[in-house]
Amino acid sequence: MKFALHLFLLFTFVLIKILLPKDFSYNKTEKLKSKKQLDKVFEAGKSVTIFPLKLLYVLNEEQDNVVKSGVGVSSRNFKKAVQRNRIKRLMREAYRTEKQPLHVYLANSKKQLAIFLLYIDKEMPQYISLKEKMSAIIQKLIHVLNEMDIKNS
Repeated sequence: MKFALHLFLLFTFVLIKILLPKDFSYNKTEKLKSKKQLDKVFEAGKSVTIFPLKLLYVLNEEQDNVVKSGVGVSSRNFKKAVQRNRIKRLMREAYRTEKQPLHVYLANSKKQLAIFLLYIDKEMPQYISLKEKMSAIIQKLIHVLNEMDIKNS
C-alpha cells in the first residue's frame, strides 16, 4: 500500500514538472525589490483601479525582466501581520496565474514595466474573487498601455 502511494506521488510530481510550463513561475527576478524602482513607481507611476485592487505602474528600460512586480497591503486596514501576509500570498498567487496576457503583450511591444499591486479593501478577500479581479485589472492595464501606444503613434 505504501509503495503504491509513493509511486503515485512520484508519478504526480513528474507530471507536474513536465506539464506545468515555467511561465507560471514567480521567481526572484520577477519581483520588484530595488528601492530606486519602488520609489519611481510610487512617485512617477500611473495607476489603474478595479476595486479591491489598485495597480501602480511605470514604464522602465533598465531592468532585466519584462515585468517586475510587488504586492502590498495597508497596515491601517489590517492591523495583524498574519492577515496582511495572507492577503499578499493570495495576491501573488492570483498574479502568478493571471500574468500571461501581460507578459505576452509586453514582449510583443518590446516594453518593460514595473508594477505594484495594492489591496485597498477593508475585508479579507476570497481567492476566487481576487483572481477574477486580478485578471480584470491586468486586462485593463493592457488596454491602457495599448491606448498610450495609439496616441504616441
